[in-house]
Amino acid sequence: CWNFPLWLLQEVFFGHRIRRTRLVEDPVFVLGHWRSGTTLLHELLVSDPRHTYPDTYASFCPNHFLFSRPWIAWWLRVFLPPKRPMDNMLVHWDAPQEDEWALCNMGIPSPYLSLAFPNHGPLFQEYLDLRDLPPEALARWKEALYRFLQALTVQSPKRIVLKSPPHTARVRVLVEMFPQARFIHIVRDPYALFPSTMKTWQRLYRYHGLQVPHYEGLEEHVFRTLVRMYEAFEEDRPLIPPDRFCQVRYEDLVRHPVAVMQRIYNELDLGDFQLARPAIEAYAARSRHYQVNRHELSAQQRAKIAQRWQFYFQRYGYLP
Repeated sequence: CWNFPLWLLQEVFFGHRIRRTRLVEDPVFVLGHWRSGTTLLHELLVSDPRHTYPDTYASFCPNHFLFSRPWIAWWLRVFLPPKRPMDNMLVHWDAPQEDEWALCNMGIPSPYLSLAFPNHGPLFQEYLDLRDLPPEALARWKEALYRFLQALTVQSPKRIVLKSPPHTARVRVLVEMFPQARFIHIVRDPYALFPSTMKTWQRLYRYHGLQVPHYEGLEEHVFRTLVRMYEAFEEDRPLIPPDRFCQVRYEDLVRHPVAVMQRIYNELDLGDFQLARPAIEAYAARSRHYQVNRHELSAQQRAKIAQRWQFYFQRYGYLP
């Protein structure tokens, strides 16, 4: 009852402008599994004043954020928790956010809609990699993403940096849509990745679901999703030109954030790093004392992770 009239008002005041807007440059995509450090990498990249990004308000009000932000966002702050449910990252309307949420709120099917009814099992898994979608559904997905990016460009005409883990499995479509896009892939020790992902889905099911979650089949879902994601990613990665792809390790980014960011800028030709260095150094200093969640794994759990995700250990240089 609120979103529809606000969308209509945005169409009246901004619709024509959005439709004729072109992106300043093709986006920069941060790829990686959930809990692999994509948020940290995203926030370091958007510290650069030459970059823009979808923030939390735009991602949860994608159909009217240009119109409604000035007079709605400020009082909605009282409904935000101070931190994300799965970790200690701060939450505010201006914080960088996943564009996958924007697609959900624009009516596009997404695996994230499983959060609403977690006991029904995973939903819309075909939208993880987009491979088996009918042509009309794929066209609708592309149109929605591009329109959202057009609206972001109206708000801030800069190069957009996007971070959504499902994009890791969508390289083929993203390269087709944005031939000049850059891709940064981040990997992390699977022994940290698995329990952190489990905790993330458990908390999101509990806080956002319309059912009391039972968590049945969740462990198997986590195992299978990474395999499906990386089968698509490794198959499609050769489609990215070498000078538009960079890979980093979470552990290196945490230890040496400024040095890793400088390497990313150099490899992807993102512009003069010295212009971004002060803001990146300031962000790295602020996050220096961030407390990472600690997870204890039994020997049986470690053996299962090593067996199910053996290819990830081998491909990205982690030793089980």
